[in-house]
Amino acid sequence: MKKHSARVAPLSACNSPVLTLTKVEGEERPRESLGPAEAQAPAGAEASGRTSHLCWRCSQAQLKKIFWGVAVVLCVCSSWAGATQLAKLTFRKFDAPFTLTWFATNWNFLFFPLYYVGHVCKSAEKQSVKQRYRECCRFFGDNGLTLKVFFTKAAPFGVLWTLTNYLYLHAIKKINTTDVSVLFCCNKAFVFLLSWIVLRDRFMGVRIVAAILAIAGIVMMTYADGFHSHSVIGIALVVGSASMSALYKVLFKLLLGSAKFGEAALFLSVLGVFNIVFITCIPIILYFTKVEHWSSFDDIPWGNLCGFSVLLLTFNIVLNFGIAVTYPTLMSLGIVLSVPVNAVVDHYTSKIVFNGVRVIAIIIIGLGFLLLLLPEEWDVWLIKLLTRLKVRKKEEAAEGGADVGLGPQSKSRRARPSFAR
Repeated sequence: MKKHSARVAPLSACNSPVLTLTKVEGEERPRESLGPAEAQAPAGAEASGRTSHLCWRCSQAQLKKIFWGVAVVLCVCSSWAGATQLAKLTFRKFDAPFTLTWFATNWNFLFFPLYYVGHVCKSAEKQSVKQRYRECCRFFGDNGLTLKVFFTKAAPFGVLWTLTNYLYLHAIKKINTTDVSVLFCCNKAFVFLLSWIVLRDRFMGVRIVAAILAIAGIVMMTYADGFHSHSVIGIALVVGSASMSALYKVLFKLLLGSAKFGEAALFLSVLGVFNIVFITCIPIILYFTKVEHWSSFDDIPWGNLCGFSVLLLTFNIVLNFGIAVTYPTLMSLGIVLSVPVNAVVDHYTSKIVFNGVRVIAIIIIGLGFLLLLLPEEWDVWLIKLLTRLKVRKKEEAAEGGADVGLGPQSKSRRARPSFAR
Protein backbone atom coordinates (compact mmCIF):
# COMPACT_ATOMS: atom_id res chain seq x y z
CA MET A 1 0.00 0.00 0.00
CA LYS A 2 2.94 2.35 0.52
CA LYS A 3 3.93 2.09 -3.10
CA HIS A 4 0.38 2.67 -4.17
CA SER A 5 0.03 5.83 -2.08
CA ALA A 6 3.41 7.07 -3.27
CA ARG A 7 2.17 6.95 -6.83
CA VAL A 8 -0.99 8.84 -6.00
CA ALA A 9 0.84 11.69 -4.23
CA PRO A 10 2.36 13.31 -7.33
CA LEU A 11 -1.02 13.21 -9.04
CA SER A 12 -2.73 15.12 -6.25
CA ALA A 13 0.12 17.59 -6.07
CA CYS A 14 -0.06 18.32 -9.76
CA ASN A 15 -3.82 18.80 -9.76
CA SER A 16 -3.85 20.90 -6.64
CA PRO A 17 -4.48 24.62 -7.36
CA VAL A 18 -1.98 25.72 -4.67
CA LEU A 19 1.52 24.25 -4.53
CA THR A 20 3.45 24.52 -1.27
CA LEU A 21 7.07 25.18 -2.19
CA THR A 22 9.64 24.40 0.48
CA LYS A 23 12.42 26.86 1.27
CA VAL A 24 15.94 25.66 0.58
CA GLU A 25 18.17 25.80 3.64
CA GLY A 26 21.43 27.74 3.41
CA GLU A 27 20.22 29.84 0.49
CA GLU A 28 21.75 33.36 0.51
CA ARG A 29 19.81 36.29 -0.86
CA PRO A 30 21.48 39.36 -2.42
CA ARG A 31 21.46 42.57 -0.41
CA GLU A 32 20.28 44.75 -3.29
CA SER A 33 16.59 45.40 -3.35
CA LEU A 34 15.08 44.16 -6.55
CA GLY A 35 12.32 45.81 -8.49
CA PRO A 36 8.88 44.24 -8.62
CA ALA A 37 9.38 42.78 -12.08
CA GLU A 38 12.90 41.57 -11.30
CA ALA A 39 11.81 40.06 -7.99
CA GLN A 40 8.82 38.23 -9.46
CA ALA A 41 10.65 36.78 -12.44
CA PRO A 42 12.97 34.36 -10.56
CA ALA A 43 10.17 33.32 -8.21
CA GLY A 44 7.85 32.72 -11.14
CA ALA A 45 10.52 30.77 -12.98
CA GLU A 46 11.25 28.68 -9.90
CA ALA A 47 7.57 28.01 -9.29
CA SER A 48 6.96 27.10 -12.92
CA GLY A 49 10.03 24.84 -12.86
CA ARG A 50 8.83 23.00 -9.79
CA THR A 51 5.30 22.80 -11.16
CA SER A 52 6.56 21.33 -14.43
CA HIS A 53 8.71 18.85 -12.44
CA LEU A 54 5.68 17.79 -10.39
CA CYS A 55 3.57 17.47 -13.54
CA TRP A 56 6.34 15.38 -15.14
CA ARG A 57 6.30 13.08 -12.13
CA CYS A 58 2.50 13.09 -12.31
CA SER A 59 2.50 12.08 -15.99
CA GLN A 60 5.10 9.40 -15.33
CA ALA A 61 2.99 7.93 -12.51
CA GLN A 62 -0.13 8.04 -14.66
CA LEU A 63 1.61 6.42 -17.63
CA LYS A 64 3.02 3.71 -15.39
CA LYS A 65 -0.40 3.07 -13.87
CA ILE A 66 -2.02 2.93 -17.31
CA PHE A 67 0.69 0.52 -18.52
CA TRP A 68 0.06 -1.76 -15.56
CA GLY A 69 -3.66 -1.33 -16.17
CA VAL A 70 -3.35 -2.65 -19.73
CA ALA A 71 -1.32 -5.61 -18.44
CA VAL A 72 -3.92 -6.32 -15.74
CA VAL A 73 -6.80 -6.05 -18.24
CA LEU A 74 -5.10 -8.54 -20.56
CA CYS A 75 -4.39 -10.89 -17.65
CA VAL A 76 -7.98 -10.73 -16.34
CA CYS A 77 -9.44 -11.18 -19.83
CA SER A 78 -7.18 -14.08 -20.82
CA SER A 79 -7.46 -15.93 -17.49
CA TRP A 80 -11.27 -15.64 -17.29
CA ALA A 81 -11.86 -16.53 -20.94
CA GLY A 82 -9.26 -19.30 -20.76
CA ALA A 83 -10.82 -20.80 -17.63
CA THR A 84 -14.27 -20.73 -19.26
CA GLN A 85 -13.08 -22.42 -22.44
CA LEU A 86 -11.00 -24.98 -20.56
CA ALA A 87 -13.99 -25.87 -18.40
CA LYS A 88 -16.05 -26.45 -21.54
CA LEU A 89 -13.30 -28.68 -22.90
CA THR A 90 -13.02 -30.57 -19.60
CA PHE A 91 -16.70 -31.53 -19.59
CA ARG A 92 -16.26 -33.51 -22.81
CA LYS A 93 -14.31 -36.13 -20.86
CA PHE A 94 -15.16 -35.33 -17.24
CA ASP A 95 -18.83 -34.53 -16.69
CA ALA A 96 -18.60 -33.48 -13.04
CA PRO A 97 -19.13 -29.71 -12.50
CA PHE A 98 -19.36 -29.87 -8.71
CA THR A 99 -16.21 -31.98 -8.42
CA LEU A 100 -14.42 -29.48 -10.68
CA THR A 101 -15.67 -26.64 -8.47
CA TRP A 102 -14.43 -28.40 -5.34
CA PHE A 103 -11.05 -29.18 -6.90
CA ALA A 104 -10.49 -25.58 -8.07
CA THR A 105 -11.64 -24.04 -4.77
CA ASN A 106 -9.06 -26.11 -2.86
CA TRP A 107 -6.38 -24.04 -4.58
CA ASN A 108 -7.58 -20.98 -2.63
CA PHE A 109 -5.40 -22.27 0.19
CA LEU A 110 -2.41 -20.87 -1.75
CA PHE A 111 -3.54 -17.24 -1.41
CA PHE A 112 -1.91 -16.50 1.95
CA PRO A 113 1.37 -18.37 1.22
CA LEU A 114 1.72 -16.48 -2.07
CA TYR A 115 0.97 -13.20 -0.32
CA TYR A 116 3.60 -13.93 2.33
CA VAL A 117 6.19 -14.64 -0.37
CA GLY A 118 5.40 -11.24 -1.88
CA HIS A 119 5.62 -9.66 1.58
CA VAL A 120 9.09 -11.12 2.16
CA CYS A 121 10.31 -9.98 -1.27
CA LYS A 122 8.92 -6.44 -1.18
CA SER A 123 8.44 -5.30 2.41
CA ALA A 124 11.26 -3.49 4.23
CA GLU A 125 10.08 -4.73 7.65
CA LYS A 126 9.91 -8.48 7.23
CA GLN A 127 7.78 -10.46 9.68
CA SER A 128 7.62 -14.15 10.41
CA VAL A 129 4.68 -16.20 9.17
CA LYS A 130 3.22 -16.35 12.66
CA GLN A 131 3.49 -12.59 13.20
CA ARG A 132 1.96 -11.83 9.82
CA TYR A 133 -0.82 -14.32 10.42
CA ARG A 134 -1.68 -12.81 13.80
CA GLU A 135 -1.72 -9.32 12.35
CA CYS A 136 -4.02 -10.35 9.50
CA CYS A 137 -6.30 -12.22 11.93
CA ARG A 138 -7.31 -8.87 13.45
CA PHE A 139 -9.58 -8.52 10.45
CA PHE A 140 -11.92 -11.10 12.03
CA GLY A 141 -12.12 -9.28 15.38
CA ASP A 142 -10.20 -8.73 18.59
CA ASN A 143 -10.08 -12.46 19.36
CA GLY A 144 -8.79 -13.37 15.90
CA LEU A 145 -9.95 -16.38 13.93
CA THR A 146 -11.84 -18.42 16.52
CA LEU A 147 -14.08 -21.39 15.83
CA LYS A 148 -17.18 -19.22 16.30
CA VAL A 149 -15.88 -16.61 13.86
CA PHE A 150 -14.99 -19.34 11.40
CA PHE A 151 -18.57 -20.63 11.27
CA THR A 152 -20.31 -17.23 11.42
CA LYS A 153 -18.07 -15.09 9.17
CA ALA A 154 -16.24 -17.52 6.91
CA ALA A 155 -18.51 -20.53 6.35
CA PRO A 156 -21.41 -18.57 4.74
CA PHE A 157 -19.01 -17.03 2.24
CA GLY A 158 -17.55 -20.47 1.53
CA VAL A 159 -21.02 -21.71 0.63
CA LEU A 160 -21.69 -18.67 -1.59
CA TRP A 161 -18.31 -19.11 -3.29
CA THR A 162 -19.06 -22.77 -4.07
CA LEU A 163 -22.56 -21.99 -5.36
CA THR A 164 -21.29 -19.19 -7.59
CA ASN A 165 -18.68 -21.37 -9.28
CA TYR A 166 -20.85 -24.50 -9.46
CA LEU A 167 -23.79 -22.72 -11.10
CA TYR A 168 -21.44 -21.03 -13.56
CA LEU A 169 -19.77 -24.32 -14.51
CA HIS A 170 -23.07 -26.16 -14.70
CA ALA A 171 -24.39 -23.49 -17.08
CA ILE A 172 -21.41 -24.06 -19.39
CA LYS A 173 -22.72 -27.60 -19.93
CA LYS A 174 -26.11 -26.27 -21.07
CA ILE A 175 -25.29 -23.24 -23.27
CA ASN A 176 -22.30 -21.80 -25.12
CA THR A 177 -19.53 -19.94 -23.35
CA THR A 178 -20.35 -16.60 -25.03
CA ASP A 179 -23.82 -16.47 -23.49
CA VAL A 180 -22.45 -17.63 -20.13
CA SER A 181 -19.74 -14.97 -20.00
CA VAL A 182 -21.96 -12.09 -21.10
CA LEU A 183 -24.81 -13.04 -18.74
CA PHE A 184 -22.40 -13.26 -15.82
CA CYS A 185 -21.55 -9.59 -16.43
CA CYS A 186 -25.02 -8.82 -15.03
CA ASN A 187 -23.66 -9.49 -11.53
CA LYS A 188 -22.45 -5.87 -11.39
CA ALA A 189 -26.04 -4.67 -11.86
CA PHE A 190 -27.19 -7.05 -9.12
CA VAL A 191 -24.46 -5.70 -6.82
CA PHE A 192 -25.77 -2.16 -7.34
CA LEU A 193 -29.39 -3.15 -6.67
CA LEU A 194 -28.49 -5.07 -3.49
CA SER A 195 -26.18 -2.29 -2.29
CA TRP A 196 -28.91 0.27 -2.86
CA ILE A 197 -31.47 -1.82 -0.92
CA VAL A 198 -29.31 -3.37 1.82
CA LEU A 199 -26.39 -0.96 2.26
CA ARG A 200 -28.38 2.21 1.47
CA ASP A 201 -25.85 3.30 -1.12
CA ARG A 202 -26.33 6.49 -3.09
CA PHE A 203 -29.12 6.39 -5.66
CA MET A 204 -27.88 6.92 -9.22
CA GLY A 205 -30.27 7.13 -12.12
CA VAL A 206 -27.68 5.98 -14.63
CA ARG A 207 -27.11 2.79 -12.66
CA ILE A 208 -30.84 2.09 -12.54
CA VAL A 209 -30.80 2.41 -16.33
CA ALA A 210 -27.86 -0.01 -16.43
CA ALA A 211 -29.76 -2.51 -14.28
CA ILE A 212 -32.77 -2.24 -16.60
CA LEU A 213 -30.50 -2.85 -19.60
CA ALA A 214 -29.06 -5.93 -17.89
CA ILE A 215 -32.53 -7.37 -17.27
CA ALA A 216 -33.59 -6.57 -20.84
CA GLY A 217 -30.45 -8.29 -22.11
CA ILE A 218 -31.27 -11.43 -20.11
CA VAL A 219 -34.76 -11.57 -21.62
CA MET A 220 -33.44 -11.02 -25.15
CA MET A 221 -30.77 -13.67 -24.67
CA THR A 222 -33.49 -16.12 -23.67
CA TYR A 223 -35.53 -15.15 -26.73
CA ALA A 224 -32.50 -15.59 -29.04
CA ASP A 225 -32.78 -19.40 -28.81
CA GLY A 226 -36.58 -19.49 -28.91
CA PHE A 227 -37.24 -20.18 -25.21
CA HIS A 228 -36.09 -23.80 -25.44
CA SER A 229 -35.98 -25.60 -22.09
CA HIS A 230 -32.29 -26.44 -22.46
CA SER A 231 -31.42 -22.79 -23.09
CA VAL A 232 -33.72 -21.42 -20.39
CA ILE A 233 -32.17 -23.71 -17.76
CA GLY A 234 -28.67 -22.66 -18.75
CA ILE A 235 -29.56 -18.95 -18.62
CA ALA A 236 -31.25 -19.43 -15.25
CA LEU A 237 -28.10 -21.10 -13.91
CA VAL A 238 -25.89 -18.19 -15.04
CA VAL A 239 -28.25 -15.62 -13.56
CA GLY A 240 -28.23 -17.61 -10.32
CA SER A 241 -24.42 -17.62 -10.37
CA ALA A 242 -24.34 -13.84 -10.92
CA SER A 243 -26.83 -13.39 -8.08
CA MET A 244 -24.72 -15.48 -5.69
CA SER A 245 -21.65 -13.48 -6.66
CA ALA A 246 -23.49 -10.20 -5.97
CA LEU A 247 -24.77 -11.50 -2.64
CA TYR A 248 -21.23 -12.54 -1.69
CA LYS A 249 -19.86 -9.05 -2.38
CA VAL A 250 -22.65 -7.16 -0.62
CA LEU A 251 -22.60 -9.41 2.47
CA PHE A 252 -18.82 -9.10 2.65
CA LYS A 253 -19.11 -5.32 2.72
CA LEU A 254 -21.97 -5.46 5.23
CA LEU A 255 -20.45 -7.94 7.70
CA LEU A 256 -16.70 -7.52 7.26
CA GLY A 257 -16.24 -4.15 5.58
CA SER A 258 -13.05 -3.56 3.59
CA ALA A 259 -9.91 -5.66 3.85
CA LYS A 260 -6.23 -5.00 3.29
CA PHE A 261 -4.21 -7.22 0.98
CA GLY A 262 -2.96 -9.56 3.71
CA GLU A 263 -6.40 -9.80 5.29
CA ALA A 264 -8.02 -10.59 1.93
CA ALA A 265 -5.39 -13.25 1.23
CA LEU A 266 -5.98 -14.87 4.62
CA PHE A 267 -9.74 -14.77 4.15
CA LEU A 268 -9.54 -16.51 0.77
CA SER A 269 -7.19 -19.13 2.21
CA VAL A 270 -9.70 -19.74 5.00
CA LEU A 271 -12.35 -20.35 2.32
CA GLY A 272 -10.04 -22.97 0.83
CA VAL A 273 -9.69 -24.65 4.22
CA PHE A 274 -13.46 -24.62 4.68
CA ASN A 275 -13.85 -26.24 1.26
CA ILE A 276 -11.35 -29.00 2.08
CA VAL A 277 -12.80 -29.78 5.51
CA PHE A 278 -16.55 -29.46 4.96
CA ILE A 279 -17.28 -29.69 1.22
CA THR A 280 -15.17 -32.75 0.43
CA CYS A 281 -17.97 -35.11 1.45
CA ILE A 282 -20.29 -33.80 -1.30
CA PRO A 283 -18.20 -34.94 -4.32
CA ILE A 284 -17.78 -38.33 -2.62
CA ILE A 285 -21.55 -38.66 -2.19
CA LEU A 286 -22.14 -37.57 -5.81
CA TYR A 287 -19.62 -40.17 -6.99
CA PHE A 288 -21.15 -43.13 -5.16
CA THR A 289 -24.70 -42.12 -6.06
CA LYS A 290 -23.48 -41.92 -9.69
CA VAL A 291 -24.69 -38.35 -10.14
CA GLU A 292 -21.14 -37.36 -11.04
CA HIS A 293 -19.50 -40.70 -11.83
CA TRP A 294 -16.39 -41.54 -13.83
CA SER A 295 -15.03 -44.94 -14.72
CA SER A 296 -11.47 -44.68 -13.33
CA PHE A 297 -9.03 -42.08 -12.06
CA ASP A 298 -6.82 -42.70 -15.09
CA ASP A 299 -9.56 -41.31 -17.34
CA ILE A 300 -9.68 -37.99 -15.47
CA PRO A 301 -8.08 -35.20 -17.58
CA TRP A 302 -5.77 -33.96 -14.84
CA GLY A 303 -4.12 -31.48 -17.18
CA ASN A 304 -7.43 -29.75 -17.87
CA LEU A 305 -8.42 -29.78 -14.20
CA CYS A 306 -5.11 -28.28 -13.07
CA GLY A 307 -5.08 -25.80 -15.94
CA PHE A 308 -8.58 -24.59 -15.09
CA SER A 309 -7.64 -24.27 -11.40
CA VAL A 310 -4.48 -22.29 -12.18
CA LEU A 311 -6.34 -19.92 -14.50
CA LEU A 312 -9.11 -19.40 -11.95
CA LEU A 313 -6.56 -18.79 -9.20
CA THR A 314 -4.73 -16.29 -11.42
CA PHE A 315 -7.99 -14.51 -12.20
CA ASN A 316 -8.88 -14.15 -8.51
CA ILE A 317 -5.36 -13.03 -7.56
CA VAL A 318 -5.27 -10.30 -10.20
CA LEU A 319 -8.84 -9.20 -9.47
CA ASN A 320 -8.24 -8.93 -5.72
CA PHE A 321 -4.72 -7.48 -5.69
CA GLY A 322 -4.47 -5.67 -9.02
CA ILE A 323 -5.72 -2.48 -7.37
CA ALA A 324 -2.21 -2.03 -5.94
CA VAL A 325 -0.82 -1.17 -9.39
CA THR A 326 -3.73 0.24 -11.40
CA TYR A 327 -7.27 1.60 -11.36
CA PRO A 328 -10.20 -0.66 -10.34
CA THR A 329 -12.17 0.38 -13.44
CA LEU A 330 -9.52 -1.03 -15.76
CA MET A 331 -9.65 -4.38 -13.97
CA SER A 332 -13.41 -4.58 -14.46
CA LEU A 333 -12.95 -4.01 -18.19
CA GLY A 334 -11.09 -7.30 -18.42
CA ILE A 335 -14.27 -9.22 -17.53
CA VAL A 336 -16.41 -7.62 -20.24
CA LEU A 337 -13.58 -7.95 -22.80
CA SER A 338 -13.59 -11.71 -22.26
CA VAL A 339 -16.99 -11.81 -24.02
CA PRO A 340 -15.67 -11.11 -27.55
CA VAL A 341 -12.78 -13.53 -26.90
CA ASN A 342 -15.25 -16.31 -26.06
CA ALA A 343 -17.39 -15.30 -29.05
CA VAL A 344 -14.46 -15.72 -31.44
CA VAL A 345 -13.56 -19.11 -29.96
CA ASP A 346 -17.20 -20.28 -30.09
CA HIS A 347 -17.49 -19.13 -33.70
CA TYR A 348 -14.71 -21.51 -34.76
CA THR A 349 -15.29 -24.39 -32.34
CA SER A 350 -19.08 -24.68 -31.91
CA LYS A 351 -22.33 -24.21 -33.80
CA ILE A 352 -23.33 -20.92 -32.20
CA VAL A 353 -25.61 -18.70 -34.31
CA PHE A 354 -25.01 -14.98 -33.87
CA ASN A 355 -28.44 -13.77 -34.94
CA GLY A 356 -29.61 -10.18 -34.55
CA VAL A 357 -31.33 -10.75 -31.20
CA ARG A 358 -28.24 -12.35 -29.62
CA VAL A 359 -25.94 -9.57 -30.85
CA ILE A 360 -28.31 -6.86 -29.57
CA ALA A 361 -28.56 -8.63 -26.20
CA ILE A 362 -24.75 -8.80 -25.93
CA ILE A 363 -24.45 -5.10 -26.79
CA ILE A 364 -27.16 -4.11 -24.29
CA ILE A 365 -25.60 -6.06 -21.42
CA GLY A 366 -22.14 -4.73 -22.30
CA LEU A 367 -23.47 -1.15 -22.38
CA GLY A 368 -25.12 -1.64 -19.00
CA PHE A 369 -21.86 -3.00 -17.59
CA LEU A 370 -19.93 0.04 -18.87
CA LEU A 371 -22.51 2.44 -17.40
CA LEU A 372 -22.00 0.81 -14.01
CA LEU A 373 -18.30 1.65 -14.22
CA LEU A 374 -19.04 5.39 -14.19
CA PRO A 375 -17.90 7.02 -10.91
CA GLU A 376 -20.42 8.50 -8.52
CA GLU A 377 -19.34 12.06 -9.36
CA TRP A 378 -19.62 11.58 -13.13
CA ASP A 379 -22.46 14.11 -13.41
CA VAL A 380 -20.43 16.76 -11.54
CA TRP A 381 -17.45 16.17 -13.83
CA LEU A 382 -19.71 16.37 -16.89
CA ILE A 383 -21.21 19.68 -15.74
CA LYS A 384 -17.73 21.11 -15.11
CA LEU A 385 -16.57 19.98 -18.55
CA LEU A 386 -19.60 21.52 -20.27
CA THR A 387 -19.14 24.75 -18.29
CA ARG A 388 -15.48 25.01 -19.32
CA LEU A 389 -16.35 24.38 -22.95
CA LYS A 390 -19.07 27.04 -22.77
CA VAL A 391 -16.72 29.60 -21.21
CA ARG A 392 -14.00 28.85 -23.74
CA LYS A 393 -16.49 29.24 -26.57
CA LYS A 394 -17.58 32.65 -25.22
CA GLU A 395 -13.94 33.77 -24.90
CA GLU A 396 -13.19 32.71 -28.48
CA ALA A 397 -16.31 34.54 -29.69
CA ALA A 398 -15.28 37.67 -27.77
CA GLU A 399 -11.76 37.55 -29.20
CA GLY A 400 -13.18 37.08 -32.70
CA GLY A 401 -15.49 40.09 -32.22
CA ALA A 402 -12.58 42.22 -30.98
CA ASP A 403 -10.50 41.28 -34.02
CA VAL A 404 -13.37 42.25 -36.34
CA GLY A 405 -13.85 45.56 -34.52
CA LEU A 406 -10.17 46.55 -34.91
CA GLY A 407 -10.38 46.23 -38.68
CA PRO A 408 -7.71 45.48 -41.27
CA GLN A 409 -5.65 48.59 -40.44
CA SER A 410 -5.24 47.46 -36.85
CA LYS A 411 -4.31 43.96 -37.98
CA SER A 412 -1.63 45.33 -40.31
CA ARG A 413 -0.19 47.38 -37.49
CA ARG A 414 -0.03 44.39 -35.19
CA ALA A 415 1.54 42.35 -37.93
CA ARG A 416 4.50 44.74 -38.21
CA PRO A 417 7.77 43.75 -36.52
CA SER A 418 8.72 45.48 -33.29
CA PHE A 419 11.54 47.49 -34.83
CA ALA A 420 9.34 49.04 -37.57
CA ARG A 421 7.90 52.24 -36.03
